[in-house]
Amino acid sequence: MRLPACSPEQSVEHILGTLADVVLQGFERRLERLVEGAFGRAFRSGVQPVEIGRRIVRELEARREVGVRGKVAPNHFTIGLAPEDGERFAAHRDALARELADAVREFARDEGYHFLGPVAIQLGVDESRRQGDFTVEAAIVQGADGWRAALLLPDGSQVALTTDSALIGRLPDCAVHLSDPQSSRHHAEIRAGHDGFRLRDLSSTNGTYLNGVAIVEQPLRDGDEIRIGTTVLRFQES
Repeated sequence: MRLPACSPEQSVEHILGTLADVVLQGFERRLERLVEGAFGRAFRSGVQPVEIGRRIVRELEARREVGVRGKVAPNHFTIGLAPEDGERFAAHRDALARELADAVREFARDEGYHFLGPVAIQLGVDESRRQGDFTVEAAIVQGADGWRAALLLPDGSQVALTTDSALIGRLPDCAVHLSDPQSSRHHAEIRAGHDGFRLRDLSSTNGTYLNGVAIVEQPLRDGDEIRIGTTVLRFQES
């Protein structure tokens, strides 16, 4: 059986559609991995977390824009659930929002997308929705106070990177103050530029490691792991 001939435009559309399906499947697998534990037991009926994640990524893809540094993706998502589904989600709302945000950040890293502010997922109730139905609104929201990125500290707190330069070290004047005895007084620096953030070692005694490799100066990407002595920091651009 011979397949019908198709135009070059149709071939391109088919390829793009296939690629989009592959990307979405990868996102769904990651999301399933994140929520298959307690969430899997909690949401056996009604709207499933993976359904919400699927809609989120479609909205992200549809509303991304091209900026100076490349593709800028929506970072603020508002989900409107039917009252019945909202009640089922109530006990797990915050945890599920965090997991969905983590999945969005991972998807954006893989696709090379950037954000202009932190990723936020808001789960609310839309009285006009029927059980099993929901809405997703996506928007690009600029971070407050010039927020562009942050360092996630070992205790779970964040240090916003809002200035041109942020010092890391033991001295009190450092934006990221470390008590690690293996860190130098001024150990490293994160500097913002037109092409993003860069990490630079300031001739420290024990070196600065990026994703396990000693560096002198390297650009940073969302999710990068910075190790100074025994302290591990995570760079978040989302």
